[in-house]
Amino acid sequence: MLRRRRTALALGGLLVLACAAAAAAQDYGWGFRGPRSRVFKPSDAPRPGWTFCRGVYRSVRREWMGQGWYTDYPDSDRNFMLRFSQLTTTQIARWENDEPFHSVVELTHADLFRCPFLFMSDVGTMGLSDDEVRALRTYLLKGGFLWVDDFWGEFAWEQWEQEIGRVLPPAVYPIQDIPITHEMLSTLYSVDALPQVPSIQFWRRSGRTETSERGRESAVPHLRGIYGEDGRLLVVMTHNTDIADGWEREGEDDQFFYLFSPAAYGIGVNVVLYALTH
Repeated sequence: MLRRRRTALALGGLLVLACAAAAAAQDYGWGFRGPRSRVFKPSDAPRPGWTFCRGVYRSVRREWMGQGWYTDYPDSDRNFMLRFSQLTTTQIARWENDEPFHSVVELTHADLFRCPFLFMSDVGTMGLSDDEVRALRTYLLKGGFLWVDDFWGEFAWEQWEQEIGRVLPPAVYPIQDIPITHEMLSTLYSVDALPQVPSIQFWRRSGRTETSERGRESAVPHLRGIYGEDGRLLVVMTHNTDIADGWEREGEDDQFFYLFSPAAYGIGVNVVLYALTH
């Protein structure tokens, strides 16, 4: 599914590095079991550069194995930033000890506009306030880019479709399939299919054989998007797959790594590079 293009995806044998020491900035306890961890806004970075921005939202419904906005957080964000800095020439935001600095932003906070790229996970549980709807619409139409990942099956899709339809009305901004020939998928690595990455927990419970977390209902992963009136890609959706688990779990299981992480990083690098250059 992933072919080498201009440089090798040199990920074999990587180990998870120690996470950045968490200092306190603000306490979020959102979602059904919101983590009582302290997180940082982009403007808190001690050494500026590109930062992985994760969007915060409130969950209004439950999804099996879902954890709301903090699904795959923080290791996926931290690991992706590290690999992105190694696989490209992008300068990333860092702590004083050189660890990657990743960010969490509320959709109504001014720091949202410091994020040329925004990531949200488990969006099939999301419910937006009117203020969040207006803020996210303004962000996207002023040049922002949103990638949503790790939501599975029909009910999660319907919830997401309803909420993003409030942000970008479908009569003007319809959701469309992104063809595998789209230039985003060859920004650096040539991707010829959207990989279906399961959560490592589901994969292990299935006997290390299954990837579809909702059985036949989620058997086919989808790559979809929303374009602006000027043709710019505003939103990317990876449905029926958990790309970020390929980042988060890269060092936990050799078999999982070799099956899923290279493809997950390949498409991740492509999407982020495309977002930063378009």
